[in-house]
Amino acid sequence: MGYICPLMPRRRPHSSSSTPTLRGRLWRGIKIVAIVWLLSVLIFRFINPPVTPLIVIRAVEYWAKGKPTIKDWEWKPLSYYPLHVQQAIVAAEDARFMEHWGIDLSALGSVLERADDKPKLRGASTITMQTVKNVFLWPGRSYVRKVLEGVMAPIAGVLWGKRRTLELYLNIIEWGEGVYGLEAASKYYFGRPANTLSTREAAALAAILPSPRRLSPKSLSRVSEQRFDRIVREAQSVAVPTRGAASKQRARREDGR
Repeated sequence: MGYICPLMPRRRPHSSSSTPTLRGRLWRGIKIVAIVWLLSVLIFRFINPPVTPLIVIRAVEYWAKGKPTIKDWEWKPLSYYPLHVQQAIVAAEDARFMEHWGIDLSALGSVLERADDKPKLRGASTITMQTVKNVFLWPGRSYVRKVLEGVMAPIAGVLWGKRRTLELYLNIIEWGEGVYGLEAASKYYFGRPANTLSTREAAALAAILPSPRRLSPKSLSRVSEQRFDRIVREAQSVAVPTRGAASKQRARREDGR
């Protein structure tokens, strides 16, 4: 054995030690992000989001163009919106809303069966997925965002529940340039509160949701008119999570006899 000077530093193998360190840091970062997100979901179960990524992005966009950043945004509890108004929106965006916890697998399968080389997954997007996107993610078509929606939606759907999910959705969804939420949309397009909307007016607002910045409920396109007709036809039979909704629906059916 040769003599080793105690003052000479020993060489340590470093080819394999750096990888676990980076991997460990990455894993810790992912866990921190996940914990922060879960805490945010729990907080928004009881507290309304003060702003959303979409509103911030649009505000910067409109500011750069010299336009008003936010024309109107007013929060209302779910109980504020009449049953027929809730039904019209749910019929338009997610008729099976009460039958799943964030992802509608049957709708997703139907969309994939109809898809070509470039599938459009709009038809498979549930109210829960859209709410998660608006509260936590960014706009625009992206498969990365879709994957995140698919992971987040079932968790948020369980933690929020149906009532809170629909309440969040109705209050944050984009309904035009600088117009967010159903109350703001009702005042902007019809000049009165959302709790006074008729079924046809609510259906007209719901019909423009695929392109709310391009369309108007007062001048529907041919495709939007077809969507409007379907919403009016199906809205009354759609289930919603409002307390007392079942009894109200039963009373309406009895009055129609």
